[in-house]
Amino acid sequence: MKNLFTLSLFAILIFSCNNDDGDLVPVCDTVTNISSNSITDNSATINWLAANTSATYTVEYGVSGFIIGNGTTISTSETNIQLTDLVPNTTYDIYIQTICSSSNTSLHTAVFSFTTLVPNVVTEFRTNLSELNLFTGDLSELNITSKGFEYNLSTTLFSDYAHKQRIIALPEGTSMEYDGDGLPIFPDNTVIAKTFYYNNDERDLSLGRHIIETRILMKLNGTWETGDYKWNDTQTEAILDLGGSSLPVTWIDTEGNSNTTTYKIPSNTDCFTCHGNNDEIIPIGPKLRSMNFEINGVNQLDQFIANSQLTGVSHSGNVRSLPNWEDDNESLENRARAYIDINCAHCHIPGGSCEDESTLNLAFETRLENSDIVEQSFSIDYRISFYLDGISMPYIGTSMMHTEGVALIQSYLETLE
Repeated sequence: MKNLFTLSLFAILIFSCNNDDGDLVPVCDTVTNISSNSITDNSATINWLAANTSATYTVEYGVSGFIIGNGTTISTSETNIQLTDLVPNTTYDIYIQTICSSSNTSLHTAVFSFTTLVPNVVTEFRTNLSELNLFTGDLSELNITSKGFEYNLSTTLFSDYAHKQRIIALPEGTSMEYDGDGLPIFPDNTVIAKTFYYNNDERDLSLGRHIIETRILMKLNGTWETGDYKWNDTQTEAILDLGGSSLPVTWIDTEGNSNTTTYKIPSNTDCFTCHGNNDEIIPIGPKLRSMNFEINGVNQLDQFIANSQLTGVSHSGNVRSLPNWEDDNESLENRARAYIDINCAHCHIPGGSCEDESTLNLAFETRLENSDIVEQSFSIDYRISFYLDGISMPYIGTSMMHTEGVALIQSYLETLE
């Protein structure tokens, strides 16, 4: 009998209390069935079920792991609420408390969590690079959004020894379409980005880097457009700059030598000089033959195919490969022609900016007898053997000779004599 009395008293204490008039006050129930929907990169709607239809609710939320009392609170009489101004690609925790009266409240719910979406890449040239959503987190870390992917080239354009990070961002549900060994067909609203930087000391990458510029190509309504973002001194942002500029750059190479150059950021006019073909802008680097090689034991094109980023071809073996100009296992001719292809052919091909000034056709696939390389070998040798802005070759895009590249081409030209 004593135990029964104790249990009855305990139940009364748990499920009710007395007001000043001696009346029982119903317990203030905790809400149930919390859910989320309509989640975007910066907002979400939260819903719940409540037994106390006349109650109000305090919703407290914050980045996952916050302590109750330190979050953002909102009061509402509805059983749903829209949260706005959230950070993209971030997990949030939510706690809800029922307010039946000023003196009668429920316990907080158990934590409910949701994650905002990764924002879509923006396909317009806004003032700040960060507004394009190509990167996540700290901009200077260059962490690529999951809406894009990195690509690399077997032989790369010489740009005063700068390093480059290359990105392609395709619209959701689309792919690059196979169209032979050259450029694939890119869907509208594709964004291609290339960021140029120097490691402060090539012997110790922990000493950081200096990011110079991010060049952007966007395909809008069937036409490619160019834009260039110049990074600020604090490396926190890059600003759209179509006029071009120059700035001093210093770095230490792998041999411990200090190097200095005046790096040239191209203007929009300069971009057209290299990217223009038959009066239209086209990409230069991401040809399938230039991306057809292994990275860490996996062929890059096969990876694109597996990821449904490249369609219309079933295997990388169906695509020609552009050799790596530094691969000594390749013939001297293949290495030199690959280097010439990526560094010179965008201007020296039919439709290129030098078509009316030169008979050269320097595309890798052009047979030697049709390229005019033999006939123009003396001129080629002369124009690459020194640096003088506006006269030497390449005509724009560098501020120095590429010693290793020049040696390769000259060795090749000697075999043609």
